[in-house]
Amino acid sequence: MAKKGVKTMSSDIVNRALVESFVKLDPRAMLKNPVMFIVEIGFVITLLITLDPNLFGGHFGSNQRIFNFIVCIILFITVLFGNFAEAIAEGRGKAQAESLRKTKTDLMANRKEPDGTYELVPATTLRKGDTVRVQAGEMIPADGEVLHGLGSVDESAITGESAPVIRGAGGDFSSVTGGTKLLSDELIIRVTVDPGESFLDKMIGLVEGASRQKTPNELALSVLLAGLTIIFLIVVVTLEPMAHYLGHSIDVATLIALLVCLIPTTIGALLSAIGIAGMDRVIRFNIIAKSGKAVEAAGDVNTLILDKTGTITIGNRLASEFTPVGSHTEKELVEVAVLSSLFDETPEGRSVVDLGKEKGIQIAHERYTDAENVEFTADTRMSGLNLADGTIVRKGAVDAIKRFVQEQRGVIPADLDAKTERIAKEGGTPLAVVKGNEVYGLIYLKDIVKPGMRERFEELRRMGIKTVMCTGDNPLTAATIALEAGVDDFIAEAKPEDKMRLIKDEQAQGKLVAMSGDGTNDAPALAQADVGLAMNTGTTAAKEAGNMVDLDSDPTKLIEVVSIGKQLLITRGAITTFSIANDVAKYFAIIPAIFAAVVPQLHVLNIMFLTSPHSAILSALIFNAIIIPLLIPLAMKGVKYKPMSATSMLVRNILLYGVGGVIVPFVGIKIIDLIITALGLANI
Repeated sequence: MAKKGVKTMSSDIVNRALVESFVKLDPRAMLKNPVMFIVEIGFVITLLITLDPNLFGGHFGSNQRIFNFIVCIILFITVLFGNFAEAIAEGRGKAQAESLRKTKTDLMANRKEPDGTYELVPATTLRKGDTVRVQAGEMIPADGEVLHGLGSVDESAITGESAPVIRGAGGDFSSVTGGTKLLSDELIIRVTVDPGESFLDKMIGLVEGASRQKTPNELALSVLLAGLTIIFLIVVVTLEPMAHYLGHSIDVATLIALLVCLIPTTIGALLSAIGIAGMDRVIRFNIIAKSGKAVEAAGDVNTLILDKTGTITIGNRLASEFTPVGSHTEKELVEVAVLSSLFDETPEGRSVVDLGKEKGIQIAHERYTDAENVEFTADTRMSGLNLADGTIVRKGAVDAIKRFVQEQRGVIPADLDAKTERIAKEGGTPLAVVKGNEVYGLIYLKDIVKPGMRERFEELRRMGIKTVMCTGDNPLTAATIALEAGVDDFIAEAKPEDKMRLIKDEQAQGKLVAMSGDGTNDAPALAQADVGLAMNTGTTAAKEAGNMVDLDSDPTKLIEVVSIGKQLLITRGAITTFSIANDVAKYFAIIPAIFAAVVPQLHVLNIMFLTSPHSAILSALIFNAIIIPLLIPLAMKGVKYKPMSATSMLVRNILLYGVGGVIVPFVGIKIIDLIITALGLANI
């Protein structure tokens, strides 16, 4: 869910944008936008001929000077409105950066010294690899990973989410961010960044950066707009000799007004604002996009790769049942299962120990301080202990445990597969437990599909997006969850290289791929994907590899990112359609006004019955200027997106913004003409 963010039109943002609108008049800045640069040149020329009507060989009276001055003012306002649109979009990012800066205070840290003592030092002196101790009520001084402890952390300064989160050693929630506050207990943290490289520093740089790179589609549209501008410039330049041949003269101000109305000034003025606003919408979902290209790519995604645990399902799989196999009893299984999970700090490991307590089995940690803890890895897919007497205790995926037992020359119980299949068919995850080379039984881990996931996947299907679920579960469990969730495909017993292979296969077919991840082993796939959404609680490697970071660490946001990306593309397309359609009405206003005197037949085109040639030109020019600020809210908020096929979306936009883009200016120009006539300016 989107967080409450910076208001689009707060007084501070508007005031700053007004100042920036004048600063951006610098021709060096305007050159980046060829369409608006031409308008600025037109303003300068009309200003010069207002001051000296004879500058270009003209011999005009006082009325013409007034007309030139009015055109000059309208063009100046048009340029300011274009700059204002971009400044408003940039202002939101700068306001967001300022709010983030407030969290950067002069923090102190309890750093562990070589002799084992802790010394209070400024947080700015911390370096990557340092160990710090944070107690309840203290601010976490730097980005890091929890080595020991479990505590409640207030991350509202970073994420905007008021509810505290749990951070602890082990598992997927060991990452902490500098500037957040520890509310309870005590954490020992290893610093993972050097000064100036913290996540907060990077966030500020990303949301503040006005020097963003244009996206590929934006660059392509910019080239198109520049091309149209050049074409219409050539057309307008050739009109004067043509009119002279017909015995008619067109004044410079009229030619400039015609050029400004011909070129697509509306989309030219709003193009940059649309791109910046697209990134801002992502930020309001508590996602930091490292580039506009990532947001735009999300709108074109064809394949979505999602982890099962925590994304499609609730996430914290909990032990709910012990199922012994072979000749072993439930009590024997529980003892070995609890022993294998004794030092496992993951939610799954703790749930095994808790369920063991309910069964009457409780083992003290102190009895096994000399045991070696073996953590879970994606390759072994097992975890457990190596006891001091050489005994090996493991729990893990059934196929991995079976291979382990066979390597140890043990015997696989005859009923293991049947009981594994039963758990898998029920949608649970079976973990096998082994001691030495004997399989004692299975731990039944329950995982529940999140409410509404089937409906969301159906939406994606209507958008033409294929969903693939990746899980380390066995094929039966994966198939059950995939069917219940409604995904299009799944990969069971997936390893990191399987995700990478899937991404490359999809990309080889010309598809764009998005995926989410949080672990170091996800980093290669996140870097390979066109859209890589890394979790804020994930490892530093994952956050560096992805081109987006989710501050809330909610993998389902990948679906929201796709919707935002599509909204960005639709908004740009809709306003482009509206802008070009606008030009049709302006042609009917200006062309008859210029040539009706020499070609009376062109009066037929004056279907708006505009009062006079000057009134028609001014009305079209004024409408051309005021439509820009009127469309700023749409550019900032974005066109409302509804899941539908590309054809349906195209038809909808053509009818709404194409036909609407023709009708609105006809009405608007006529109203402005009536006002100009009432003011007595129609015949200046």
